[in-house]
Amino acid sequence: MLSSFLPAFIPVVLMTQSGGGSGGFMGLLLPLLLIGLVFYFFIYKPQKDREKEHDEMVANLEQGDKIVTIGGVHGTIQRIDEDSILAQVDSKGTRLRVDKQAIANLKNETEEETS
Repeated sequence: MLSSFLPAFIPVVLMTQSGGGSGGFMGLLLPLLLIGLVFYFFIYKPQKDREKEHDEMVANLEQGDKIVTIGGVHGTIQRIDEDSILAQVDSKGTRLRVDKQAIANLKNETEEETS
């Protein structure tokens, strides 16, 4: 019974035996800094990179590009305006005006051939 309690007790004893008040402050600050670094490198930075890629993709849109919206609508760009595009969504000529930020990605010709 004592052997299972002892390993959990050792870190507590070592932390309480650190000398001075500044060691306690650093003991609190270090985990917060580590959490901040993990948050930055695993959450914030990848999200910023995805936003940058999306903004570049939207800036490079051209007439005739095949797109997929965030709602799953597939279409071909007919006209590009400042904040929106006009996309043809079927062979009968149905067109939808879509906000540029609502474009999820471009659909490549190689993806169409495989499906």
